[in-house]
Amino acid sequence: MKRWLRKMLLASLIGLAMLSLGIGLYLQQPKYGALPEGSRLERIKSSSNYLDGQFQNLIPTPQRIEGTSSASLWWEYLFTKKERLTPTDSIPSIKTDLMTLDKSKDVVIWLGHSSYFMQLGGKRLLIDPVFSSYAAPVSFVNKAFEGTNQYTAEDMPEIDYLLISHDHWDHLDYPTITALKPKIKNVICGLGVGAYFEQWGFAKDLIHEADWFTALELENDFIIHVLPARHYSGRMLTRNKTLWTGFALVTPQHQVFISGDSGYGQHFKQIGESLNGFDLVILDNGQYDKNWPYIHMTPEEAVQAAEDLKAKALLPAHVGKFAIANHPWDEPFERITHASKNKKYRLLTPMIGQPIELENQQQHFSPWWERAK
Repeated sequence: MKRWLRKMLLASLIGLAMLSLGIGLYLQQPKYGALPEGSRLERIKSSSNYLDGQFQNLIPTPQRIEGTSSASLWWEYLFTKKERLTPTDSIPSIKTDLMTLDKSKDVVIWLGHSSYFMQLGGKRLLIDPVFSSYAAPVSFVNKAFEGTNQYTAEDMPEIDYLLISHDHWDHLDYPTITALKPKIKNVICGLGVGAYFEQWGFAKDLIHEADWFTALELENDFIIHVLPARHYSGRMLTRNKTLWTGFALVTPQHQVFISGDSGYGQHFKQIGESLNGFDLVILDNGQYDKNWPYIHMTPEEAVQAAEDLKAKALLPAHVGKFAIANHPWDEPFERITHASKNKKYRLLTPMIGQPIELENQQQHFSPWWERAK
């Protein structure tokens, strides 16, 4: 009997060792990226936003409300009844030929969720592109809504600036980035995020990492401000080893702000005052939840942030492609439309692929989500 028990114990230990080895090897895949080390890590340690081995928000920002465990969140996500997380119909969209756009025209094109193509000041920019059909480590999780994956890397022209707000899967997509690699002239990101690009074969001189409140003037009359967001980072088990950011793009003609993923905070008012307002702000407006109220904005908070930023126009972000939170997929559009009534800014709600012309102050978009239930 004892010999049998010893054999069972030995077999169990071998099984656990093989499982651990398998997981370890799986996590070595390039898509998981590399954490900062060497001179990159030393630079990070000199940041005033890095403390006790990780980046910190400007104000205390718990990832979830006190008393809520990861296990309870997973239980609620998996087993609590939810209504209309994904549309039953295909999302309406159009496919603008980006190759033929007049480069002298300042335009913004939503590509779904938090991905954007821009032409600004004669430059072509791409923000947080995710062209995969899912935004997760595995293909059966976090699938894109039907109709939202209209664009591929092949549809993109040469990109002067690729901007990455942070390293979460729905903002930094390995297959998309590697497919775009030959077209990217410069990468702009927060401290530490450059480690991913270096591991993925990008030349060091193309990668520009910056701390909050840094102005990158890489060309005359074109400034990219790397700015705070209220969020966190990490692709798997580690947290906050790389910096999450927002951006302000400034040319002599226009100023555009991109929040990245961010909960509401006083940084919006500070940014609005320091840069004296924006022609367009693109703000986190979806994937909010009562259990994590500090790391994403509700539509009503996005409205307040737009006012803090002195926005002339607001474009909702982080919505319309992936279901990460437990709200109906179209609720953010409905709520922000209601909350934006009688505000000084214009609310812009284009379909995926529909160009926003920054010079056109009369441009209007229909409530397309009402046609997809």
